[in-house]
Amino acid sequence: MRKLLLSAICLMIAVLSFGQGSRATKIDTLRLWPNGAPNAFEIPGPESGFITFRAKEYEDAMMEVYPAANPNGLCIIMCPGGAYIMQSQTYEGRDMKDWFNSRGITYCMLQYRLPCGHDDVPLSDVRQAIRLMRGKAAELGITKIGIAGNSAGGHLAACAATMYDSPETRPDFQFLMYPVITMEASFTNMLSRDALLGKTPSQELVDKYSCEKNVTKDTPPAFIFLCSDDKAVPPANSLRYYEALIANGVSASMHIYPFGGHGFGWQDSMRFKFNWVDELETWLNVVVLK
Repeated sequence: MRKLLLSAICLMIAVLSFGQGSRATKIDTLRLWPNGAPNAFEIPGPESGFITFRAKEYEDAMMEVYPAANPNGLCIIMCPGGAYIMQSQTYEGRDMKDWFNSRGITYCMLQYRLPCGHDDVPLSDVRQAIRLMRGKAAELGITKIGIAGNSAGGHLAACAATMYDSPETRPDFQFLMYPVITMEASFTNMLSRDALLGKTPSQELVDKYSCEKNVTKDTPPAFIFLCSDDKAVPPANSLRYYEALIANGVSASMHIYPFGGHGFGWQDSMRFKFNWVDELETWLNVVVLK
C-alpha cells in the first residue's frame, strides 16, 4: 500500500512538472531604468494643469515578460491604453498573453510612465523596452520584435514605429488597436492630447506627435483594426495613418468592423473578436514571419 501511495505521489509530481514546463513562465518583472531614468521627474501637483491623480501608480517604468515555451522568433511589446492618464493593464494588457504564447510569441506588457508635462517620457520608456528585449533575443529565441498598443497606447506604439532613434529601437512590425494617431485638434482624442502635450501646445509639438506625418519608407509593416462607430477616437486617425503608410510603400493591413465602439481590448463581448484575432494571426504568419 505504501509503495502504491509513493508511486501515485511520484506520478502526480511528474504530471505537475510537465504541465508547468509546457506553459510560458513569467520572468521577474523588468525595471526599465534600474539605475534611474535619464529623464526622471517629480510628479507635479494639480496646479500644473495636467491630470496627475493616478500618475504615482505608474511612476516606475517596468515590463512583464512572458516567454513562449516554443518560440517562433516573434516578440510583442504591448502598450495598454488609457488616454495617457492611466493604463488598462488587464484586458488591454495581461489578458492577451496566453493567446500570443500559445502561438510561439513572447509577450511583454509595458508599464510606461505617464507624461505629466514631459512629452518625451512615454516614448523614451518604449524605446528602452525594445532595447532590453533586443538584449534578451538570444536567450528567448527572438528574431523580430513588434510594438503594439490600444488607443493612446496605440499612439505610443505608432510613435515608436515612426520616431525610433536608432536601428536598435526600430520595431520590426506594429500592431495597433483603435489607435490615437494624430495630435491635430480636428480629429484627435483631446483627452490624450491634453495629457501628453498640454492644453496649448505649439504647432511644432503637434506635428512632432502626429504619427501620420512621420511615416517614411522605413516605417515597419502595420496591422491596424478599429470600429466604424468609435466615438472616442475618430476612425480618421487610422485612415490617415493607413494612407500615409501606403503612400510611402509600407506594407499595411487595416480592418474596420461596423460596430464595437472603443476600448474593448481582449474582451469576448466584442462581437468581431474571432474575426480580428483570425486576421491578426494570418498577418503574423504570412507577412511578419515570411
